[in-house]
Amino acid sequence: MDPKEDYIKKLIKPRADIFIEMEQYAKEHHVPIMQLTGMESLIHLLSLQKPNSLLELGTAIGYSSMRIASKLENVNIVTIERDKEKVVIANQFIERANLHNRIQVIEGDALEISDDLFRDTHFDAIFIDAAKGQYKKFFEKYAPFLKDGGVIYCDNLLLNGLSDLPMSEVPRRKRTMVRNQHQFTEWLIDHPDYDTSFLPVGDGMLISIKR
Repeated sequence: MDPKEDYIKKLIKPRADIFIEMEQYAKEHHVPIMQLTGMESLIHLLSLQKPNSLLELGTAIGYSSMRIASKLENVNIVTIERDKEKVVIANQFIERANLHNRIQVIEGDALEISDDLFRDTHFDAIFIDAAKGQYKKFFEKYAPFLKDGGVIYCDNLLLNGLSDLPMSEVPRRKRTMVRNQHQFTEWLIDHPDYDTSFLPVGDGMLISIKR
């Protein structure tokens, strides 16, 4: 454990019991959820933005969307997950937390879902936390559904430390993913339609404000 990370975690306020349970479930079943410091940072940023609508790509067991909805009482969330088993588990947790009226889980591959589903919808915020190495495709597909002045949040840019390694030290099976994530980061930072900053919190986050 990084001493700095450990100290920061001690400063985080206690979570509700259901979130502690979800964190333990994720650990035991090897389900990737946001790192605690990254989650807290995202919630704080969203509390400042105060979005009424948010699209999340990558529901997993519903941890991020539930934590956001619990903090931001006026936000409605649409979240997409391709794993059927995780969709079932997420909906169970969402029901238990009585958040089903503000969180809608859509089952499907976010890159294959028809654009017609969101034809008349524009979100205040989009949160990308799905398949690594596919972020540019996610961004290009869903950015048109973001309102002017809206914000896109992208998690996992550090790839659990892989982004910092020389490519020769990255496992071969993950090199394409790492290259894609590097290229996406550079592309987005230079994108003329977005004001983008990198935050070294959690597993690394990009914050992009639509001009």
